[in-house]
Amino acid sequence: MAESKRKSLWNLIRAKSTAIRNFKDVAKEANHRRTASDGDAGTLRRRSDLPVEFTSDRRRPRRPGAKGSKGKGRDYEIHRHDPGPLTDWPPSGMSSEEELSLGQAMQLISRGAPAFRGHKRPVPHAPDHYYTLYATVAGNHTDDTDAANLHDAMTQLMTLRKEGSGYANYPWETFEQPSYAFCFGKRAGTITLNHWVSLASVIPPSIPLRDSGVAPREVSLDRIFERLQELERGLEDDDEDLMYKNLYRRLLRDPDKYLSPHRTLDKQITDLIMVLSRPDWIDFTLPKNQVATKFIYDNSDKNATTYHKFFHQLLLSVELDLRINSGLHLAEAKEKLVAQIPPSIQWNLALARRWRENIRVDRIGEHPDQIRLRFKLQKRQVRMLKRFIQMMKWPNLSETIDCLKQHEAQGTLTGHISSHAMAFFSGLILPGTTFPFLIMNSLVDIDPDRATDDLALLTHIHPHCGFQYRGSYTYWTAASIVGKVLAPTCLSVAGWVGPARPTVHLDRAQIARIRQRKPPARSQAVTPEDVKTMAERSDPLGPPAEVFPVKEYELVAPKMDEDEDYDYDGYLTDLVRIEMLHLRPSNTNDSKHSITSGATGAANNDHGPKWFDASIHFAIDGNSWPLRLTFDVSFVHAWPCSDGPHPLFFDYVYESVRADKLVHVRDWNGVYGGGGGGINSSLDGSGMMRGLGSHGPSGLGSNGTGLGGHNNGLGSNGLSVGGVGSKKGSNILSAGGNTTATGTANTTSDQDNERVLVVEAFGVPDNEVLARAWCAHWGLSAVVADISKTCMACAIREAYAAALTVVILVDDGQKVENKDE
Repeated sequence: MAESKRKSLWNLIRAKSTAIRNFKDVAKEANHRRTASDGDAGTLRRRSDLPVEFTSDRRRPRRPGAKGSKGKGRDYEIHRHDPGPLTDWPPSGMSSEEELSLGQAMQLISRGAPAFRGHKRPVPHAPDHYYTLYATVAGNHTDDTDAANLHDAMTQLMTLRKEGSGYANYPWETFEQPSYAFCFGKRAGTITLNHWVSLASVIPPSIPLRDSGVAPREVSLDRIFERLQELERGLEDDDEDLMYKNLYRRLLRDPDKYLSPHRTLDKQITDLIMVLSRPDWIDFTLPKNQVATKFIYDNSDKNATTYHKFFHQLLLSVELDLRINSGLHLAEAKEKLVAQIPPSIQWNLALARRWRENIRVDRIGEHPDQIRLRFKLQKRQVRMLKRFIQMMKWPNLSETIDCLKQHEAQGTLTGHISSHAMAFFSGLILPGTTFPFLIMNSLVDIDPDRATDDLALLTHIHPHCGFQYRGSYTYWTAASIVGKVLAPTCLSVAGWVGPARPTVHLDRAQIARIRQRKPPARSQAVTPEDVKTMAERSDPLGPPAEVFPVKEYELVAPKMDEDEDYDYDGYLTDLVRIEMLHLRPSNTNDSKHSITSGATGAANNDHGPKWFDASIHFAIDGNSWPLRLTFDVSFVHAWPCSDGPHPLFFDYVYESVRADKLVHVRDWNGVYGGGGGGINSSLDGSGMMRGLGSHGPSGLGSNGTGLGGHNNGLGSNGLSVGGVGSKKGSNILSAGGNTTATGTANTTSDQDNERVLVVEAFGVPDNEVLARAWCAHWGLSAVVADISKTCMACAIREAYAAALTVVILVDDGQKVENKDE
């Protein structure tokens, strides 16, 4: 009985952790006890002794087995420690041979550390092989997150909650998927962990709905706007007869009018969905149709048919939206109903929501040119555009703002500039990727400079693009790899990164579409199993256990304070500089490459803006190093932690490298089949590699000369110089060829293809740009952590959670001004 009670109490306490297992069974199976310092740590780390709920190729952290007798029934002294940050491990007054109970371990190790959890949700009306993936985080004891503030980032119109007002609480609550309420990270050019995971979702392609055969009544334009004006006051759901008459006498036909009239909301919702399922309506799921105002910008007679069709569809959508959100429904019923509605109907609901929130009907007429609308959001949008112009340091700033004020005074912002300007200033914006192009095209259209005529072909159909204006600055979308890499030197607002450095390879005003390839399949790929086991693979305490030996944890920190050769100020200020942004016209008809989002199909035959291959040249300690921005990688903003730094479990393996030495690392973890050795290499007496590996990203020659036009000492996945830190177990060769070992005898023959490369990119932004460019060159996405907000241990754990193998450390608390800027 006592044993049963002890087990029940233990499981109740352990429920606070993310890894609940039957610890007694594990203890019985273990035949001896050993710690992380024993010689066979590397072997046991790869043996699965614990039952798992999900199967995955990606390993989980392992801990040596524990004897069932040791530690059971033994009273441990409860050490009380100051709740302040840890400076040593073990803490003062505690021996490394001690073992912590669960409560002690959570207090010392897990307190304030973010806990990552993955979610897999099915797609309604789709087979099981379609799904959506999400990630949520908790446990840092603060309200701080990894996501940018939507208002500050000017991205609030990129997202729309399905139910209710305000912003979504969870990423699955928005119309657009992946959700842009949880997309942009706080650091420029980064995304959130949730967005990174959501990119691996498998969503079925949009397919036309089957014709329901139910046709609406013919309605004149003035009747449509009359009803829209009535609905501004809300739905008559308190008067069933009136609601029925307004729908079936004016808009629809009731097939059961005489036998069983459709007076209830559920039947009316069904009828509206059936009518909106007709294939002759505008399909807003198609990217080409997602600038909704292009159908109504032209109010002339030649566009009268399209104008009438758009507003007829809008009216039916508003009727449906109001019935779904009626106060007569329970919240749970609304959520379940919206989830089951087909995507094309959901986009109609999103359009109806934007209309109801931002637009009012002032005058009704029988012809399009007689209609007058009032735009509630216009003044706010004008202020937003002014702020955007100033933050982007627009070259023609003063004249553009004067022209904006003139259009506002004349009332011509929404009807006499362009359909993009009408969408932006009216607020009739569908959630998703269109908003960045609406705001930038509005700016370009308002600028009186005739040179902006060359920038008129910016479109969300080709999101990986940018442009140069007046030879002063370049501007890049946050989705383009150039924008992601150069973001540390720029601002990131409204989905744009700028003002960035100019380039001599573009005209004074020219658009550039950037060719970006998919990262190698072996570099990283988040799978549903990875998402399901995210909590277990990144638990701060490691795998489940009855006791937690102190010696299995280590307090980790950047190596700069321990490295005698690490001249902090001199290194950060002088060794790394961006030389130039290089754009080379590309052959988009090259079918050998897997190109993302753009340079295939019809794009090969259009006569729009040119496609370019991008690279950045760096000056490092007197040498020029070009890095090609070949792959469309992502940079995940690390979730902030509190009460750090936190100890790191020994099985989270990492190796450290300074940013100025990063260019010597080649084929990290064997992405290109180069063996994936550690930061170990065969060095000659001068500290250079003895041979060049033959593996590298597409576009690099087999002699490794893709990084510079000369032999820069690229070896097979190694460093050619010192300044490297390592986590337990890699034998590091210094520049002089001496071997130094740290921790256990866990050498690179271990071949752990999940270990994390920690890049110390402190100081001037050029160091972070170098680290990001290296990632884009090799096709490795990375976690970017501000060490003043996220400790090194939590950043490494997040990399394991996200199935990434690179962490870039920066420190905004010790920024060094770049004298070249």
